[in-house]
Amino acid sequence: MTLRLYGITNCDTVKKARLWLSDHAIAYRFHDYKREGVSAETLQRWCAAKGWQTVLNRNGTTFRALPDADKQDLTDARAIALMLAQPSMIKRPALEGKTAGAGEALLFGFSPAAYQQALKTTP
Repeated sequence: MTLRLYGITNCDTVKKARLWLSDHAIAYRFHDYKREGVSAETLQRWCAAKGWQTVLNRNGTTFRALPDADKQDLTDARAIALMLAQPSMIKRPALEGKTAGAGEALLFGFSPAAYQQALKTTP
């Protein structure tokens, strides 16, 4: 299984996801996009697959602190530009990659049930 977990080290939700993956003996590589960044190609791929509305964290303080003009009339391109400029606006964690026998996974946020279903683990 080749998985990559994207997030920020000190995010509580990311910590829960990492613990869940470790508890289920699922190997993954952690990608801290505050330190390592995230490419425009990755964000474009994610937005094409799930929609920018899923990828952009509009509930976070970074997004809410934006001027109202920056939050209005968002498009794929504008949302991606915001996330590139401020990776904290990406919903976290993002889990992406090939799974053992289950195909491809691309999940945003953390839900034990969603991880279990996508990764075909037992409870």
